[in-house]
Parts: sequence; C-alpha cells; structure tokens
Amino acid sequence: MAKWSVFGFIFLCLTGFVTAEEKFSDKAFEKHIQKLKKELPAGFHVVIQKPFVVIGNDSADEVERWAGGTVKWTVDRVKKQYFKKNPEKIIDIWLFKDKTSYERHCPKIVGYKPSTPFGFYSSTHDAILMNISTGGGTLVHEIVHPFIESNFPDCPSWFNEGLASLYEQCGDKNGKIWGRTNWRLRGLQLAIQSDRLPPMKEMCSTTTREFYDSTNGYAQARYLCYYLQEKDLLNDFYHDFCKNVKRDPTGFLTLKRIAKINDEKKFDRDWQAYCLKLRFR
Repeated sequence: MAKWSVFGFIFLCLTGFVTAEEKFSDKAFEKHIQKLKKELPAGFHVVIQKPFVVIGNDSADEVERWAGGTVKWTVDRVKKQYFKKNPEKIIDIWLFKDKTSYERHCPKIVGYKPSTPFGFYSSTHDAILMNISTGGGTLVHEIVHPFIESNFPDCPSWFNEGLASLYEQCGDKNGKIWGRTNWRLRGLQLAIQSDRLPPMKEMCSTTTREFYDSTNGYAQARYLCYYLQEKDLLNDFYHDFCKNVKRDPTGFLTLKRIAKINDEKKFDRDWQAYCLKLRFR
C-alpha cells in the first residue's frame, strides 16, 4: 500500500483491484470513520471491531462491551468454523439503545421504517441496524448474513436464514459457536402436530419469495441446522454444499449424502419425532 500514490489507490478502488488487506486496513477504517463522523448524530459512540464498525447511542462502555463481547465473539467463531473471507465491504453495526431511537434513526440510514422490532441487515446500505434493548440474539443472527453473502453467494434463502437463525440462541462449546433451542421451537412443534409442515425436500427447494412467505420456513430451516449440528454434520454440510452448489442448488442432494438419507419420507418422520422431543425453557 505504501508504494502506491493516492491517485494509484483511487484508481484501484474504482477498478475494483483492491486486496482484502487494503479494504480492511487501518487506513481504510480511518477514512470510513472520518466520513461517518461528519454525519453522525450527537450522543453516538464508535468502536472499530474488524471487519465491522460498531456505532451506538448507549454509554461508551456499553458500546465497547457489545463490540468486544458479542461482535468479536461471534466473528471469531463463525470465521473459524465456516468463513474464509470477510464481508466485501466495511459494515456498520448500529446499536440503538431502545425502541424509540431505533425507529427514529432507521429511516434516516436506510430510507424506510423497520419491519421488525428486533433488527435487520441491509446489504444495500452496508449496515446492520439493531434495537439492542431486545437482546443480542438477533445481532448474532444478522452478523452471519454478510459473511454468507461474501463466502457463499449462491446460498439459498432457507440455509442462509437457517444457519443465521441457529445462532439466535447460542453459546460456546469447546471453542465453537453452538446453537441452542429457542422460541421458534414451539411454532415448529405445533406445525408438526397439525401436519402443516412441508417435506424437507420441498422446503429446501423453495424460492426466496416462497421461503419468506412461508409460515414455518425459518423454524424448519433452523431446526434442520440444529439437527445437523447435534449429529456433528453441520460443518461438513456447509462446506460440501458450498463446493457442490452449482450441481445441487437446493442443498437437498448434499443433505442426503451427508446425513445418509436413503428414505426421504422416513427421514422426515424421524426428524419430526426428534424435534417433538426437544424442549426450550
């Protein structure tokens, strides 16, 4: 980087020939924050936690705690287990201390009111926006999305949301991020009991629109990932799916191979029986 003139660096940026190291260099973050501070509302604190910038309107100590705790903790583990590459750009994580500030500032940043009370990731605006008073589960969920975007661009919505949702409720297990049962379990179990859940092959084959329009898509995808995790198959599934996505865009053939599924209907029955035995307290 030191060998390039300012004009040379600008040329590289414009033509796209900027290395990952240059994108996330100290100089790149310094420039990003200088621009950010020109537009930053009063009362916000900024913390660099690569590859993110964490911005919050709680106390400076509290913003530091989220950045050095939840954000760093999550990034360290998901990169170790899944992702070789950082997100394509520096992403701002906005942590609003309450519902009022979340709803007031979101339209100023992304141009529209939030459709969720918890938080969301906007790829268009390179930003994660959170009502952090609702807890850190959604923050962990949303951190996964920009990593999938850069490491697995052909990932279908069901697995993108399934993996992210798995870590809404999580902890550490032998240095790994580990999903636990959560609030989505109750809806899933009710759908199983009333025979309203589609076969796994059908769920994996949903389009983006079909998945987001479905009633139980998130829960079904999450607990398929949970099942694979508990069987120590999730990492293998992710890496094999990435390699084979052109031949297997839905992931179902990879699932069959990794989980050794010979009878699809029997697998659905066994997985549903497994889910009905789970408990969330």
